[in-house]
Amino acid sequence: MVSKLDRLSRSLLDFASLMSDAQANGWNLVALDLGIDLSTPAGEFMASVMASAAQWERRIIGQRTRDALVIKRAQGVKLGRPRQLPDETANRILAEHDAGNGWSSIARRLNAESVPTAHGGREWYPATVRNVWTSRVPPT
Repeated sequence: MVSKLDRLSRSLLDFASLMSDAQANGWNLVALDLGIDLSTPAGEFMASVMASAAQWERRIIGQRTRDALVIKRAQGVKLGRPRQLPDETANRILAEHDAGNGWSSIARRLNAESVPTAHGGREWYPATVRNVWTSRVPPT
């Protein structure tokens, strides 16, 4: 039982799979917003139409969001969470990597010196060090 069909799934394939499971195993889906019996052919059809509309809506929202982000980036707007890692730590990571040190060795050195992470954590991981480098070096 769900309050709204689009809360169950916004993917037509997922919805069809759930309907198939319900029919194969003898149970029924109940969407309170539709007020229809999904165990009948008419109810199944109506629910399929509504699931198609939910999938369309999901894709339209995604497209609008991508389009808006492209516009904001083109306007120079900084997106995402503000950086909290001190520039000196980020510059150190860049310099150590440029000097030929690997992500693991940089992480070990930062941990040995108890350099805090961007969010106050105590442990650096190779992937975290690489992410700092990736976020500061423009793609080529």
